[in-house]
Amino acid sequence: MLPVRGRDDRATRAVRILGTRTAWTPVGDGEFFCPGCGGDRNYQRLTGRRRLTLLGLPLLPRGATGPVVECAACRHHFGTDVLDHPTTRRFSGMLRDAVHTVALAVLAAGGTASRTVLETAATTVRAAGFDDCTEDQLAALVEALAADTGRVCEQPCGTSLTIELHEALDPLAPHLARVGRESLLLQAARIALADGPYTPAERDALTTVGAALTICSADVTRLLAAARTPS
Repeated sequence: MLPVRGRDDRATRAVRILGTRTAWTPVGDGEFFCPGCGGDRNYQRLTGRRRLTLLGLPLLPRGATGPVVECAACRHHFGTDVLDHPTTRRFSGMLRDAVHTVALAVLAAGGTASRTVLETAATTVRAAGFDDCTEDQLAALVEALAADTGRVCEQPCGTSLTIELHEALDPLAPHLARVGRESLLLQAARIALADGPYTPAERDALTTVGAALTICSADVTRLLAAARTPS
């Protein structure tokens, strides 16, 4: 016996007769990290106006919708908060700059007299993407930081470096997984340990790094202790 489909058929026909359509208008574009594609893509920012349709023809306005972000590759729509996530290229640059700033902070706290510390710092910075970084360049930058009275006028170098650390790490931390944040702190700790145990100034600098990376104080203590243990 055939199923009774009268009511379902009528509902389907009603949907086809009456519906809504959205007319999208581009209001901006750029590059973003597309969650659908899993990579950097171009996008358009769209706003829309909905209309009631009859037999596919637009009739009555139903109000505004959006804005949304449309990926130029997969054509999927996303909320505008997706633009808060940095592109892959931007994220790589943020991470590279963060490693460089953290290395400078540790060197400024512990001094640049030890060639071993400078070599460890330069190796870490080169691995992050500054391929031409040298020990002498880092030492010169630390000396310049110590003498700098420009942007942070009449404030001690420690205060200036704290500001530099937060400027480099605060935008990065929300987009870096816990293991990545901990790895960055461990890299800094190994620079400090290259010439022996932590000095009080180095420990203070590393604690500031951990706080800027939103690592709780207990975990900072654990990680600094773990860095002293040979792997």
